[in-house]
Amino acid sequence: MASAAAYPVTFAVEYPERLSRWKVVFKAWLLALPAYVMLYIVVSAIQYVVPFAFFSILFRRKYPRWCFDFLLGLYRYQYRVIAYAFDLWRDEYPALEDPQAITLDIQYPEPESLNRWLPIVKWLLAIPHYIVLLFLFLVELAVLVVAWFAILFTARYPKGLFDFTVGVNRWGLRVTAYAILLMRDEYPPFSLS
Repeated sequence: MASAAAYPVTFAVEYPERLSRWKVVFKAWLLALPAYVMLYIVVSAIQYVVPFAFFSILFRRKYPRWCFDFLLGLYRYQYRVIAYAFDLWRDEYPALEDPQAITLDIQYPEPESLNRWLPIVKWLLAIPHYIVLLFLFLVELAVLVVAWFAILFTARYPKGLFDFTVGVNRWGLRVTAYAILLMRDEYPPFSLS
C-alpha cells in the first residue's frame, strides 16, 4: 500500500480567508445550474471512455493517453463544481480550464506498468474503502450543514471543518482513480491526508 504522502493522486484546495455570505444561500440550487448542465453533458461520456480504457489495459497493459487526459480534465472540472456548489470551499464560479486555487493531479502510469488482470477485481478490492467512505461522507454531510451556517454568519469556513471535507474528498478521489477510472494500480491509503 502506498503512503498518503507518496500516492500518485493529489488533491488540495487553497483555504479561503473569507467567503461571500449571500452566495452561500444561492450557490447550490441557483447559481451553479449552468455548471450542472455542463457537468452532466461531459460526465455522460465516462460510460464510454472507461470501458475503452478497461479493454486497453486488459489487452495492451496501457492506459490510452487521450482517455487519461480526458478523464483527468473532467475530474478537475467536476471538483471545481464541487468546491463551488456542494462543499462551499470557493466563491469563484467553476471554470473549464482555470485551476481556481484547486490542485488535482493524477500521475500517468508508465507504459506497460499496469497489471492487465487487476481491473477485473479492483472494485472488489476497494470494498473496505467504500465502507469507510460511506461513513465519512455521512459525517461530511453534517459537517457541511455546520459549515454552511458558519459561512452565513461569519463569512468564514472553519479551518478544521474545511480540512476534514477536503480530506474526505481526497480519499474518495483516490479510490475512484483506483477502482472506477482504473488510472492507478497502487492501492489507495486509508488516509485523509
